[in-house]
Amino acid sequence: MDRDFLIDLFADFGPVTIRKMFSGFGISVDGTNFALALRAGVYFRADDQTIPQFEAEGSQPFQYQTRAKTVTVNSYWQLPARLFDDSEELADWARAALAAAQRAALRKRPKARKVAKPKVSSKAASKPAVGRKLAAKRPAAKAKKATRR
Repeated sequence: MDRDFLIDLFADFGPVTIRKMFSGFGISVDGTNFALALRAGVYFRADDQTIPQFEAEGSQPFQYQTRAKTVTVNSYWQLPARLFDDSEELADWARAALAAAQRAALRKRPKARKVAKPKVSSKAASKPAVGRKLAAKRPAAKAKKATRR
């Protein structure tokens, strides 16, 4: 699969960004990656809402081999072959894959962190801060000026 083929494939879906990724391409919209085009085929992002649709078509999740085992990536499922000939239905599946990718991105967003107080070393804690030294000297200086008058 080359870039031009993928652009034509997603023509009814709308403009997509295609970037080199692994041994193929990552396909995204507005920075959200929702599909992979690899030697083994095209894989769409899936989640609990869309996996049953892939299972009904007899699709399988993305898998790759390591030296020790086969790794299954359940978040990407192979696009059914019949959709390569039906660009309108492929566009519907692509919209569902984009929605699944957006839901996953919302779940990944980090929660607001509490601001931690800065740690103070034991040496720094035993010594008064510079501002405290100055503040301590000021009243004495004012008292000297008051007695001079």
